[in-house]
Amino acid sequence: MPVLLLFAAVSTALSAAPVAADSIAPEEAKCPPATSSCVPAVSTYSIVAFDPDTGDLGVAVASKALGVGSIVPWAKAGVGALATQSYANTSYGPKGLPLLAEGHSAADVVAKLTSADEGRALRQLGMVDANGEVGVHTGEDCHEWAGHRTGQHFTIQGNLLADEAVIDDMEQAFLAARNSGEGQLPDWLLAALRAGEDAGGDARGKQSAALLVVRDGAGYGGNDRFVDLRVEDHAEPVSELTRLLEIHKSFFAPSHRHTPQR
Repeated sequence: MPVLLLFAAVSTALSAAPVAADSIAPEEAKCPPATSSCVPAVSTYSIVAFDPDTGDLGVAVASKALGVGSIVPWAKAGVGALATQSYANTSYGPKGLPLLAEGHSAADVVAKLTSADEGRALRQLGMVDANGEVGVHTGEDCHEWAGHRTGQHFTIQGNLLADEAVIDDMEQAFLAARNSGEGQLPDWLLAALRAGEDAGGDARGKQSAALLVVRDGAGYGGNDRFVDLRVEDHAEPVSELTRLLEIHKSFFAPSHRHTPQR
């Protein structure tokens, strides 16, 4: 076959082949109207939770995306925590936390932020305030499977997941860990994340994960970042995050031994 004809045949075959979700170039992705440039979706699964006994607030997240920890989790001790994902609007963090600090409930803040966002149909947002009240939004155009679960002092959300079992299993694992009487909020959040991964997680695969738990004065030098760990690019990011938490418990043993009571 002449070279030109062979090239044309190969090109035609390639163009007809299905494109994997994680191979879509940024300029080909669906973009919210409010964005100035087209960026890939931060498809992911996450859990946001509050421990009423200690006042700890935290977020755990995993994704087939580079450096998910620099995008999704936001938290401030005594105020609240949130996860912004699926074409994540990163202004939700710096806008949402001050609203929570003013005394607005998580549900009210989620409603305020999403109603003012032209791209809300492609956003996903989970939030817990310092009273343990939750708010959550899954836009109708988030990539399937997309959805959320809420319970007492927690919300779990995900998009472009293997299936609904990811969220279901995360909920069961979190509740089992919390009710076991062992560990603290970082351990419970990671238990949920591991269950989500075992259930299929992000339909595209694995790449990064993060864990952020805030506690007043418990971080290095007295800041509120009790646990702030990120795995940016790894074949097994949730397992690596679990390993890092164990190292953190050793390096910062006094903070882990001291459990504040509200």
